Amino acid sequence: MSILQTIEEKVSKLAKMPAPIRLKDLIRNIRAARTAADERAVIQKECALIRNNFREEDNTYRCRNVAKLLYIHMLGFPAHFGQLECLKLIAMPKYTDKRIGYLGITLLLDERHDVHLLMTNSMKNDMNHTNQYIVGQALCCLGGVCSTEMSRDLAGEIEKLLKTSNAYIKKKAALCALRVVRKVPDLMEMFIPAARPLLNDKSHGVQLTAVALITEMCELSPDTLHHFRKMVPQLVRVLKNLIMSGYSPEHDVSGVSDPFLQVKILRLLRILGKGDPDSSEAMNDILAQVATNTETSKNVGNAILYETVLTIMDIKSESGLRVLAVNILGRFLLNNDKNIRYVALNTLLKTVSADLNAVQRHRSTIVDCLRDPDISIKKRAVELCFALVNSTNIRSMVKELIFFLDKSDPEFKGYASSNIFIACERHSPNKRWHIDTMMRVLTAAGNYVPDDSVSSLIQMISVSNTLHPYIVQKLFQAISKNYTQQPLCQVAAWCIGEYGDVLLSGDVEEDEPVQVTEAEVCNLLEKMLQSTSLNQVTKEYVLQAILKLSTRFTSSQEQIQTILTPFSMSLDMELQQRSVEFFALSRSYDHMRSGLLERMPPMENKNKDMEINTNGEVLDETENGEQLLNDNQSSIAPTSESNGILDLLGGGLGGSSPVITPINNKQDSSSAGGIMDLLGLDIGSGDMQEPAALGAPVVQPAMPEINLMDGLLGGPVQTNNQSSVNLLGGTMNDNALSIPPITAYERNGIKVEFKFEKDNSNPSVVNITLHATNTTSNLVSSFIFQAAVPKTFQLQLMSPSGDTIPGGNAGEVTQLIKVANPQKQPLRMRYKLSYSSNGMPFNDQGEVSNFPQSIYS
Repeated sequence: MSILQTIEEKVSKLAKMPAPIRLKDLIRNIRAARTAADERAVIQKECALIRNNFREEDNTYRCRNVAKLLYIHMLGFPAHFGQLECLKLIAMPKYTDKRIGYLGITLLLDERHDVHLLMTNSMKNDMNHTNQYIVGQALCCLGGVCSTEMSRDLAGEIEKLLKTSNAYIKKKAALCALRVVRKVPDLMEMFIPAARPLLNDKSHGVQLTAVALITEMCELSPDTLHHFRKMVPQLVRVLKNLIMSGYSPEHDVSGVSDPFLQVKILRLLRILGKGDPDSSEAMNDILAQVATNTETSKNVGNAILYETVLTIMDIKSESGLRVLAVNILGRFLLNNDKNIRYVALNTLLKTVSADLNAVQRHRSTIVDCLRDPDISIKKRAVELCFALVNSTNIRSMVKELIFFLDKSDPEFKGYASSNIFIACERHSPNKRWHIDTMMRVLTAAGNYVPDDSVSSLIQMISVSNTLHPYIVQKLFQAISKNYTQQPLCQVAAWCIGEYGDVLLSGDVEEDEPVQVTEAEVCNLLEKMLQSTSLNQVTKEYVLQAILKLSTRFTSSQEQIQTILTPFSMSLDMELQQRSVEFFALSRSYDHMRSGLLERMPPMENKNKDMEINTNGEVLDETENGEQLLNDNQSSIAPTSESNGILDLLGGGLGGSSPVITPINNKQDSSSAGGIMDLLGLDIGSGDMQEPAALGAPVVQPAMPEINLMDGLLGGPVQTNNQSSVNLLGGTMNDNALSIPPITAYERNGIKVEFKFEKDNSNPSVVNITLHATNTTSNLVSSFIFQAAVPKTFQLQLMSPSGDTIPGGNAGEVTQLIKVANPQKQPLRMRYKLSYSSNGMPFNDQGEVSNFPQSIYS
């Protein structure tokens, strides 16, 4: 068969095939479909025809078929079989074919497809084409789908195009270079020399893309950022020309000259001026001009002002300029547009830390935003209000916030009440106002008050000794009117249980005392226990209060027992246990009941990171450390001992010496919890082991030994004699022989001895090995030795060898203590020792100051 015959057959075959329909006819047919099934049938039929045309290598209608395929792809149907046809189109000489081909590649391909590597050569050829629109098509496509390999292959072509005189090509090349820099930051150096001249171009489009390219490079590389800081005067000049130029129809948007370019330049200035005083000083004047000359009646002006504010707050600007920026945000708060108000509040919230006084001037406007119906604005406004609270405006701000709390949605009540608690704890002018405010918040927030706020309020009440009559009276009145609010009932029940005797006495100086009888108090608590609106936790508070009142009330014992009797068979295990324990105490250990249910000592605040302003109020005075050092009589109350150890540590929570807890600890966490009260330290209960204190040879007990309850405490005998072993590794050296040991504690058959040695690696550190022995015939279990030193020392307590000491000197417990004494001062230590013997718990504490002088030298 000759070539001529073959061509004739192809032509005749194509002549018999109908011409494919146009794109607009396909759109009309799809829209005419009545159901989704009809639409799928039309699309499937058309896709079959398109496939046939692709197989026939029909170049005449390839562009039309790819255009229809792209529309089908936009409708969500598969069109991947047209990818290679797009590559064929970009290789065609006609512009219309290339346009559809590049559009198809942008939609159907991305860098994850290997097919895109086949178009690199075609794109390179198109970038060197004489037609600027074909060059632009290639650049746009490369900017959308380029991969790392394509970026490296075509970066040189992009660099050449950046230096051309055609503004249309330069702006597209700059955006394509931005994409390449993001994909391959190593190619950044190639574009740095070509980017600088673009800022001097007359075309705003070229300037805009150049600023975008420079911004991207500055964000990716600190070295490039330092290089482009030399261009700050040039950027300032461009921005000044924009704001000082007259009306230009080509660039005017609502009376503002090219706001898009202004915003881009301001953002680049913010990046260049951040942390650089010289660059910041160079742009201060132009920022002031932009802030004062920009029209604010339109959104484009507000966009420029917002970017100006961000730039001013980020760079090292002058204080007057910062005040101007905050004032701009204050004007935004008065805008009717909710989006602008939200942006202003969000920015002010970030600005508070930088210039609090400037933001305080707009406090009234911010408070007004609390009444805005938009929930997003209210959320930002309440966050900003809490950020503005200080000791000067605490009264007025909290008043507004409580008013907001009364009328706010439930989603705000928990957040607002918790933060009001925190703000009052930091800035309250006096405790009386603090208590009144807290009770007001409990009433307003109701059941939305967080649990941690309840415990924080109880702690604060416990240390306000002079206000107990006032507090318990107010809380009793509050729950008498309404006992459906859980947090209020919990706080009130705790206070009534602790200070019920004060409630009956009516000793309130400021207000007229409320005359209350024991029966009225018990009746109210009984109603709360029987209420279905209170949860189990609140009922536990109430039941505990009734147990406490059994030692404070004299004529209501029968009524209290009547109230508690049904709960001994309660389905709730906690309520049942408390009731049963109370009856067990009343029957078998009634002589101990008053001691067990006595008033709790003042609780220590565990929020150590919070700066609390007491505003000159004097807390309850306690004995200082020197008094405790000179007085070890057993008559010292537990509260005084606790506060004394704080004084010994430096007078407060923040003054204690560093404590390093051991990694492994076998001690009982429940027993170890007592050292928290002793030292005032917030240590986890899992692996808690405190700094050790060393004792005097014989110390009188700080607390009388009382058998509070019978029980069987025991454990396996663990004999671990390591008297000659250094627990940090290695054996004791000869230094231990030159320092005489001392007896730190010896009482009730328990002897604690300390042996010393100098640390070879650090002369200021002394290693003290504790040896605890038991001369009685009974097993000693749950043995814990804890201690504290003044803050001029550093203490590290290693894990003990065990917590049980066999009787008859059959074994011992050893523990290594490392004490750093950099100032070579005499060592003073306080200790707390606890253990169980024969089922009875023992606690003792004391101090030691007679350490050998040789450990200081």
